[in-house]
Amino acid sequence: MVVSSNGDYDWAKEVKEFDETKAGVKGLVDTGITKIPKLFEHPKKSLESNPPLKTADGSARLDLPTIDFRGLRSGGAEGRREVVENIRKAAHEWGFFRIVNHHIPLDTMDAMLAAVRRFHELPDEEKAAFYTADRKRRVKFNSNIPTRENDAACWRDILSCVFHDDQLDPEEIPSTCREQVQEYVKYMIELREIIAELLSEALGLRSDHLSSIECMKSQALACLYYPKCPEPQKTLGTSKHSDTTFLTLLMQDSIGGLQILHDDQWVDVPPVHGALIANVGDLMQIISNDKFISVQHRVLAQPVGPRISVASFFTPSMKAAGKPFAPIDELVSDENPAIYKEFMFGEYCEFYKTKFQDATSALPHFKIR
Repeated sequence: MVVSSNGDYDWAKEVKEFDETKAGVKGLVDTGITKIPKLFEHPKKSLESNPPLKTADGSARLDLPTIDFRGLRSGGAEGRREVVENIRKAAHEWGFFRIVNHHIPLDTMDAMLAAVRRFHELPDEEKAAFYTADRKRRVKFNSNIPTRENDAACWRDILSCVFHDDQLDPEEIPSTCREQVQEYVKYMIELREIIAELLSEALGLRSDHLSSIECMKSQALACLYYPKCPEPQKTLGTSKHSDTTFLTLLMQDSIGGLQILHDDQWVDVPPVHGALIANVGDLMQIISNDKFISVQHRVLAQPVGPRISVASFFTPSMKAAGKPFAPIDELVSDENPAIYKEFMFGEYCEFYKTKFQDATSALPHFKIR
């Protein structure tokens, strides 16, 4: 831990004291605080970066593309072509889209959200057994503690469950949410395979192309808990970033707070019960040679809560992670040369580890100069 002092504020001391509670942000809220610790205060420039979109009613809403998967089951070949075209357009112009009629039971989704809340609201001493910053631990609870001097923490707690090649010993998952996590992940795997086919077809490739290169065979399940915040104007639930993954599937409760950066303005993504949000990650933008775009997004802190969300981050299989990534050969030509250089997945991960909050996206680093 870096020991430093910035005027009257000892950043390292505050990080250490917060970390040692092993109670997360919820632990702070449970003490009845009316002001947030300085550790969580974000610079004004990051809070105010890019104006929010203002529509006629004064909100920051714009209709996110919605993809109805009902056409895959009842629309025949024409219905599938329509879904593929809608996904191609959304992934190219927005990088985000909402999915409805995806065939995941509403009871399963609601049970998963309830289980996440149940874990995060366990007594501190029960959660503390899972509290760690050890990257090698495949199931861990923590609170995004910054590791570099004077970086700001975000107003959220997280339980992470990492499934390498779709596998994780169930006994490692907290018993309070074990059954729900296993059930939800089963459906996420099924949906991932469907979306992999549709994205492949949207790129003009064989429907099994993305599955065959195993670029989404592993999954990090992030079970997020955003407590209500006494000073939401000073912090963020999640700071501005684009996802490092190939694909992310997000389920959120009714609280809201997710915003995406569209046409250089922040646009609200209001929750829709039973819907999922899909977004393209940096790795997918790279291998698609910019046919799909990875878009920056953030989560606002809220005066109400908690906000519960579950994000499935899809990354390569262990086998695929040992091979280089670059724009797909079929998408490169003399007219459309490769925009990104070839690199190893480990090199890509190391870039993010060293840059931390300085890097909102890895794309510029891997572009061919």
